Amino acid sequence: MREKVEALDKVVNSVLLGKPAVVRLVMTAFFGGGHVLLEDVPGVGKTILARTLARAVDASFRRIQFTADLLPSDIVGTSIFNQRNGAFEFRPGPIFAQVVLGDEINRTTPRTQSALLEAMNEGSVSLDGVTHGLPKPFIVLATQNPYEFEGTYPLPESQLDRFMMRVEIGYPGPDAEREMLEVQQERHPLENVRPVLTSADVEAIQAQVRKVRVEDSLRRYLLAIANATRQDRRIRVGVSPRASGALQRAAQSYAFLDDREFVIPDDIKTLAPPVLGHRIVPDGALPGEGSFRERENLVRELVDTIDVPL
Repeated sequence: MREKVEALDKVVNSVLLGKPAVVRLVMTAFFGGGHVLLEDVPGVGKTILARTLARAVDASFRRIQFTADLLPSDIVGTSIFNQRNGAFEFRPGPIFAQVVLGDEINRTTPRTQSALLEAMNEGSVSLDGVTHGLPKPFIVLATQNPYEFEGTYPLPESQLDRFMMRVEIGYPGPDAEREMLEVQQERHPLENVRPVLTSADVEAIQAQVRKVRVEDSLRRYLLAIANATRQDRRIRVGVSPRASGALQRAAQSYAFLDDREFVIPDDIKTLAPPVLGHRIVPDGALPGEGSFRERENLVRELVDTIDVPL
């Protein structure tokens, strides 16, 4: 499994050049069993990163292009009347895949965005009183443009809370951008990506991640960070218990990728901003107001005020 994880890391970094820290965060959420929200300006590689990760895993893959006229039934599916047997039959939508790429998720209305809630939280879809299970592993990689861009809708807080992590890619450095132009001159490196893991491998790795040890002192440290977001006067809505669980699982996955069987304080400290930042609501802020980067900086300030266990 270690060799396969390293192979996946090599493949993704060969396509998204100069962003090893970003790839590490996305792989952390991927093997932690969480969903990832990639937010940045257009053209920096959000979709390419998601497609590369999906293609490198030999699992069922569907892409959903979110638009303003997209309906919930276009995502989860619908029931169609079969005249032959006189009964309704369920036709599954694109959400019924192991790796789902939700491209520009904030281009659609909140009503359609909410269609993902049950799928991301429960791993199932309920329609007409019947619950349909989704394939495992099930991971949503969603991209979105900043809210200040035209034609975007802010994601509901309940939707944001379903994402384990929010990740920014940022502009590449001069050397990385020059190398990108060289390797893409004749064909895009994404075309050369071949699967290096199977869906069974991903499930096995996720099971190993859950076995990574978390000492009780580190669990108290994690909860102190979560509690600080609920008591700080600058924050109107702190993180939920779901966020605490996501931070612990992310720390386990981060440690696993570092070839460790135990979590250390730096894992929690490093992951707190991308895991918790998009879940808090600053005092006086309206939905979609203010950047997530500012919220993550606020989480960093809170983390720095909490004693690190020795």
